[in-house]
Amino acid sequence: AATRTPVAKRNGMFRTVRPDDMLAHVLAAVVAKVPGLDAREIGDVIVGCAMPEAEQGMNVARIGLLLAGLPNTVPGITINRFCSSGLQAVADAAARIRLGEADVMIAAGTESMSAMPQIMGNKVSLNPAIFAKDENLAIAFGMGLTAEKVAQQWQVSRDDQDAFAAQSNQRAVAAIAAGDFRDEITPYLVQNYVPGEGGQVRVIERLCDTDEGPRADASIEKLGKLKPVFAARGSVTAGNSSQMSDGAGAVLLMSEAAVKRYGVTPIARFRSYSVAGVPPEIMGIGPVEAIPRALKAAGIGQDDLDWIELNEAFAAQALAVARQLKLDPAKINPQGGAIALGHPLGATGVIRAATLMSAMQRGKARYGMISMCIGTGMGAAGVFEKV
Repeated sequence: AATRTPVAKRNGMFRTVRPDDMLAHVLAAVVAKVPGLDAREIGDVIVGCAMPEAEQGMNVARIGLLLAGLPNTVPGITINRFCSSGLQAVADAAARIRLGEADVMIAAGTESMSAMPQIMGNKVSLNPAIFAKDENLAIAFGMGLTAEKVAQQWQVSRDDQDAFAAQSNQRAVAAIAAGDFRDEITPYLVQNYVPGEGGQVRVIERLCDTDEGPRADASIEKLGKLKPVFAARGSVTAGNSSQMSDGAGAVLLMSEAAVKRYGVTPIARFRSYSVAGVPPEIMGIGPVEAIPRALKAAGIGQDDLDWIELNEAFAAQALAVARQLKLDPAKINPQGGAIALGHPLGATGVIRAATLMSAMQRGKARYGMISMCIGTGMGAAGVFEKV
């Protein structure tokens, strides 16, 4: 089973929602999708979070599962591999099952970029040694600057980036209109408390069931008017970069023995996972190293893939990866990507897993892959097979 919240813009519809509450929401929802599941059998809840501090600190995994009403006997651990934290959680949960340490696991991710101040850190304190040697400086580069370097090295033009961004929005808007995200989203009721007359507190409720980011009016012409934000003569803009977002997702995994014992029908099999390193200054190219390794481990070829969720950290890096590996553009983000749908960092891998699982249930894919670049120079990829 897999589910997610709708994804909100930073300071958007989830601006008053805590990340541990978002997490609790999807954990309870994914367990509810398996009738008769004995929650005491859950071996662990592994939660990805790219900035595990402040409102999403204090081992948010354990706090979230307790808030979700799971038994006290269920443990939880928070992990961090930046943008691949959610996918890493899925891989780690699958590994525990593969090793025979558990029959039932939950992988999840949560991130509130509304809650995280400034550059997404409550107290950023870089090691001074980073600045002592030129070869270490890229560790401190902002992600936008690394995207500019990828655009330069792989010759990705501004026009191509804007066209890719416009397409991402168009695909996402079309998918929402077609109801393609409906089955994977568990709506979230946001409650805000405001002062009323006579000192009374008034509760305003809003049921959030649709991703907030996609723009129906996005066009190449409008995107072309935006100024670069990371380099004076650059090509990376707010319009062709991923949105800062809030959201959470959860996936429930079982061993074959548990599947038979509970009499459930699995959506997919987790086939393989790979993570690889690249120079920090071109971190966006990371999937080029990770994808071939994941495909080899899965025992399939690139042409066998029917659906590719390639996280759009920036149009520049997504295009560079696609061109370098000669990925089929029609298979990449058929329902839009992070430029339109948002990128709540540590939750993105699980959120995109829910999207892929939904596509598989609709008969859109046998083999699917999720991949993303990772800050400080890494890439990750996971392969799934419909069963």
